[in-house]
Formats: sequence, structure tokens, C-alpha cells
Amino acid sequence: MTTKITVGITRDFFDAEGNFDLPGPGLELFDAMPRIQYRILAERSAEISPEQVRGCDAVISAGSRWSERSLIGNDQLVAVLFTGVGYDHIDVEALTRANAMLCTAPDAVRRPMACTIITFILALATRLINKDRITREGRWADQRLYRGEGLTGKTLGSIGVGNIGHEMFLMAKPFGMRHLGCDPRLRPEDVADVDVELVAMDTLLAESDFVSISVPLSEQTRHLIGERELNLMKPTAYLINTSRGPVVDEQALIRILQSGRIRGAGLDVFEQEPVDADNPLLKMDNVVVAPHSLCHTDEYYMQTWRGRLRQVARIGRGEIPEHVVNREVLEKPELQAKLERLQRR
Repeated sequence: MTTKITVGITRDFFDAEGNFDLPGPGLELFDAMPRIQYRILAERSAEISPEQVRGCDAVISAGSRWSERSLIGNDQLVAVLFTGVGYDHIDVEALTRANAMLCTAPDAVRRPMACTIITFILALATRLINKDRITREGRWADQRLYRGEGLTGKTLGSIGVGNIGHEMFLMAKPFGMRHLGCDPRLRPEDVADVDVELVAMDTLLAESDFVSISVPLSEQTRHLIGERELNLMKPTAYLINTSRGPVVDEQALIRILQSGRIRGAGLDVFEQEPVDADNPLLKMDNVVVAPHSLCHTDEYYMQTWRGRLRQVARIGRGEIPEHVVNREVLEKPELQAKLERLQRR
């Protein structure tokens, strides 16, 4: 009898009553995968425990942390299949030492995250949130206080022009803006199709009317944008952060906004999440905020779920799935032996 391959699913994907909480067919997709069985992890937890994942060949995971402790005594796990791209909550080196892959979902987040950035640009430029509020409050005459601005001829800069940044520039092309990018990994020909001029970060900050941040969080990018960088921006410029909160020095941003040194900000992320209700950013008239979820559309959820099941199917055949982060693990004989065992089941 063939032994089925077991895929763990973290509780992030279920509501308080235990119902699968994503749009689309969801768990029913496993019906077409006879060699795969799923197991819902026992409880929702901030950090995955060794007991939760024992017996799993792979785990589909969202926001739960993975640490060295999560993998203690585990010689079965082949992969953690993460439903996003910002994996700073996952100890990648620990996974490599445990001979397991980390796989991400760049295809699923590319368009939804680019839409998120464009949403912030349009909301800030048109003063949408302010106009919504005065309309609801019956302050029709106050519309003169919140006149918007056009985008034609303005400069859009992106710190990071990878998967998401590139898509954002593609979507922004009809606006008639000048495009600046800062990304040391890229050559001019990599971004020629979206009319991006690659420049130093200081130049981008000084010349952009909208500065968008699309970089992963690492020790190198923590507080990448601080007091000095914010002071380089135009007084009429907006900062948009959809990457990770700690990429921006939040206290410096608060001071800069309170002083009127820049015009405003669009923030989907914060240094502390959930954000403190007393955070001054929440009280500011020139800041648009969202709870690290503006990209969470039906499109995102369905693409990320179907993509993770494609990765499951490949692992079930003993193959390497797409979008492996820690590619150095692929050469380890211990991982190769795990994949061979799955292939023989």
C-alpha cells in the first residue's frame, strides 16, 4: 500500500470556528491529489513548535515564526511553503541545517502588492481619505482644503525594483510619470521595459515626488530610511512603505511628518504590529494607513493557495519546487535522500 505524503497546514488559514478562511475551493483541491493528505496543525501559535510539525513532509505556513526550536528532532520535513515573500519571521539558516527548503510565493504577491502601491499613490494624490471624511461629516465646503494633485510629469521612485517594484512601474506607465529606481542588483537593461532610470538612493530621495519602498527586511535594510534619508526628500513628496515596518525608522518618520518636512505617507506596515492605538501616525491628516493587508484580495489568496499546492505536488513527486529561497540546501545529500524517499512512496 502506498504511504501518503503528509502536508501540515498552519491555523493562520482558519477562522476562530475552525473554518477554512480563504476564497475559492481551498481544501477541496486536495481531492485531486490522491497521494497527498493534509493535517491541520493542532493550534494557532506565534511560533511553530516541534510537536506541531512532527510527521509532516511539508508545511504550508503564513505568519507563524519558525525558529531553530521549531525543527528540533525533525528529520522528515522537506519544505516550509510560505504564502508570501517577506520571510524575516522564518529562520532560513535553521531550515538549511535541518535539510529543509523554504519556498515563497512571488507570483502570487506580484500584482496584488503592485496594486497596493498604486492605491496609496492615488489615495495620497487625490486626498481621498480626507475627502471621504469631510463628506461623511457634512463638511462639503471644506473640499477646498483638500485639493488633489495630478500625476503627469511627477517622479515616481522605488527603492527596490524586483518582483513587486517592476510590476508597480508597469502598472504606473499610463500615468505619464518619470520613473527612478534604486537597486544594486540590477542593470539598466533589466528595467528598460518599464522606463526606469537606475540612480543612487540619495538621488532618488531628492528627486522623487512619491518614494515607494519594496525591499526585504534584513540587518542591512533595518532603518534603511531614517532621519537623514527623510530630510533628503522634497517637502512636497510622499513616502510609501509596503515592505516591512522596521525598514523605516518610525520615530524619525513621525518627527518629519509632524514638522511638515514631507507632505505625507502611505503605510501598510509598522515597526510594531498590530500598531499601538496611540501611535501618532494614526492621528495624522496626511497619512493613509492599512493593517498590513491591503494586498489581501481574492486574487492574492487564490493564487497563493493554488501556487502552494503546485509546490506540494512537485515535492510529492520527489522534485524540487519553484521559488526555493535557500538554494544551497539543494546540494545536501540529506535533502536529496528525503526527496528520493518521497518519490518511492
